[in-house]
Amino acid sequence: MTARQLAGELEVSVRTIYRDVESLHQAGVALYGEPGPAGGFRLLDGYRTRLTGLSTAEAEALFLTAMPSAASDLGLGAALAAARLKLQSALPEPVRTRTQLVGDRFHVDAPGWYAGPDDAPHLGALAAAVIDQRRVQVRYRRWREPTDVDRVLDPLGMVLKAGTWYVVAAGDTHPEPRTYKANAVLDLELLDDTFDRPADFDLAAWWQHHLRTFRDRLWQGHARVRISTAGRDRMSDVMSRSVCDHFDQTATAPDAAGWMTGEIPFESLTHARGELLKLGPEIVVESPPELRAALVDAVRKLGTLYADAETAVVG
Repeated sequence: MTARQLAGELEVSVRTIYRDVESLHQAGVALYGEPGPAGGFRLLDGYRTRLTGLSTAEAEALFLTAMPSAASDLGLGAALAAARLKLQSALPEPVRTRTQLVGDRFHVDAPGWYAGPDDAPHLGALAAAVIDQRRVQVRYRRWREPTDVDRVLDPLGMVLKAGTWYVVAAGDTHPEPRTYKANAVLDLELLDDTFDRPADFDLAAWWQHHLRTFRDRLWQGHARVRISTAGRDRMSDVMSRSVCDHFDQTATAPDAAGWMTGEIPFESLTHARGELLKLGPEIVVESPPELRAALVDAVRKLGTLYADAETAVVG
């Protein structure tokens, strides 16, 4: 087939075809071109990829990226285990031994420390709808009123983020993709209708863009704070990475006592008060004044509660 024919078949540009052909050449695929009016690209007759062509590093990477918990969530735990056994049996020594070491000595546990397993009873049906491009009707529980709503969705993909599954879907009320927490789907019905997945939809790229815009919408303000060295260490345990990164980007060098001054983004004054109280005396808020006042009020109330409790104990 000519580059133009391949481009039409794959719905890409001719330049992309030439670039991909070059990549295939570099990977050792027996693809060659014939010039002239009757020419084009041809795969060598009888050519087959060989699993034994995997390098040791490539095979190790495959076993390291396998996520049993995620596959189990989607009802594919047994299939993943079988696939790994088949792959390992087809590998030559010593690659087989190396992959066995990777499987025995590395384990991926996606959820955070204080989060339980994601309880999403309709996860398998959602995964099937994504693969088969089946439209679904769901009853979904959201945070605002009315909380329980009915939606018809075209599920475009699924994302596992910090132990929680999300469905990226277009819907009857919105043509653009949105995210839905899988564990908030109360009821689900697979419809007979199918849908056409946009050819240019890139799930990974869309998700990264969604994360950036989500953070931009999430932060409602910034607090100017002073944090001790111990407080900065503690901050990594109790606050998100994006918050810590923002502080590090704006922080001054530690002074003689080990205190740094920088900015922390926050969602709301109420949320910020709760988060900053976790750092106790290792942080001082300089601004905004309303956040500083909220913390002072909280500390005073805590002091009163403990003073009353101490008096009651002594009495």
